Amino acid sequence: MPLRQPRVREPIFNLPSIVTFSILVLVAIHAFRMFFLSEETDFQVVIDWAVIPARWAVAYGGVDSQEVVRMLQQGASENAMEPIAAFAQYILGDGEGRPWTALSYALLHGSWVHLLINSIWLAAFGTPIARRCGAWRFFLLSMLSAIGGAVLYVAINPMQVIPMIGASGAVSGLMAAAAWFMFAPATWHWEGRLTEPHERPRQAFAHIIRNRPFLVFLGVWFATNYLFAVVQPIGMAEGNIAWEAHVGGFLVGLFIFPWLDPIPLDGRHISA
Repeated sequence: MPLRQPRVREPIFNLPSIVTFSILVLVAIHAFRMFFLSEETDFQVVIDWAVIPARWAVAYGGVDSQEVVRMLQQGASENAMEPIAAFAQYILGDGEGRPWTALSYALLHGSWVHLLINSIWLAAFGTPIARRCGAWRFFLLSMLSAIGGAVLYVAINPMQVIPMIGASGAVSGLMAAAAWFMFAPATWHWEGRLTEPHERPRQAFAHIIRNRPFLVFLGVWFATNYLFAVVQPIGMAEGNIAWEAHVGGFLVGLFIFPWLDPIPLDGRHISA
């Protein structure tokens, strides 16, 4: 009688190790903040490690902190003027720009729902990037996209003193990078099977901007960001959705990926 082949259990979540590690780091940081830090300490952590545009404007843009206070007080009620001035002066008092916040803000989240949504998108779009590019390119692309999201957010909101946090800018960059090959037509692999999405050669930019599925995806993505900016989803975060950071990260991922892609346009080989 033929021997039975042992049944192999398929993993429920077949994620690259680097993607799993990234999600676990985000979860661990948020859990530590929620369960081990007091509200006062957590508030200070956010102030120290989040992107605060007015802080950059004062430190690097030559803007006077009192100008920021006056701008914030415009249109505010009399009762709100003093608290606004006190908060702004507390944020801007030391005059430090804290450039590391261009990266550290991506490690913090406003709520468990906020973290869950970013983790889902990170798993969805980080997986093909990690499989195609490896760990260090995955990290580099994520970091550059996070920085791009922070820079565009600050450029559009230079007088803002509300902290901006979340991995959405980095995730948006991974999403844009994946679009270069996820919508490419399937080809035959040398093993005699159809290629997986992450194995397909990158499309030329002239082709991608005429690719109907990509254009639909792009339209839905921008419409979703606009909708989230206008209608605040319940439980998403304690503040408004930073759509500017999403767009900034997306643009960086879209234009940086061809220089990081180990598979050339013709798809003949993968570099080391």
